[in-house]
Amino acid sequence: MMPDVWVDRFGGLSRLDNQIKQTLLARSSIIEAPRGTVIFGPGKSPENMLFLLDGAVRVQQTSEGGREIVLYRIHAGESCVLTTACLLAYDDYAAEGIAETDIRAAAIPRPVFDDLVANSPAFRNFVFFAFSKRITDLFLMIDEVAFQRIDVRLAQKLHELAQGGTEVQTTHQQLAAELGSAREVISRQLQEFQRRGWVAQTRGTITLTDADALAKLAQHRS
Repeated sequence: MMPDVWVDRFGGLSRLDNQIKQTLLARSSIIEAPRGTVIFGPGKSPENMLFLLDGAVRVQQTSEGGREIVLYRIHAGESCVLTTACLLAYDDYAAEGIAETDIRAAAIPRPVFDDLVANSPAFRNFVFFAFSKRITDLFLMIDEVAFQRIDVRLAQKLHELAQGGTEVQTTHQQLAAELGSAREVISRQLQEFQRRGWVAQTRGTITLTDADALAKLAQHRS
């Protein structure tokens, strides 16, 4: 993709007037990072607003006891709500963003972001629309963690990760982070699934031996 058309990847930005688009293009830079790179982390202040062009970034938080929870993922064509919040509040990050794949992103320096938010209603609307949508997603995640049964959520996650197949390459710890639970809880639930004949487990792989039963459980609502 040519650097001078990256704004077209974002619906709200592509509809901005030409002068603002030219400002974004002139003042932005294209950055790249390999898979596994920590894009941002706790205690650091954002210097840029990032618009992800290619790849995926996992945003997660780690408790003092070492437990991890995946808050959300940023995919191509999206911006990061945590970065937006920190830029608006002049605050440091409270979570970390890790590249799950090789990534490319457009970086808008903080002074440009501040100026556009203050002086461009269209850009400000774009920022707050994306912000509000992600906040809604986070509330849904909180609802799931607090109120949905872990067996149902685990069945849903396995069904999602299998992507129509029968094998999931993951670990108990990774599943625990995805679901905001403890590894021991996930291990016990997988053992119960295995006892029922729904899954088989080998190191790093979970095979769905009764995908229909898991799908039926995944559709349950508390």
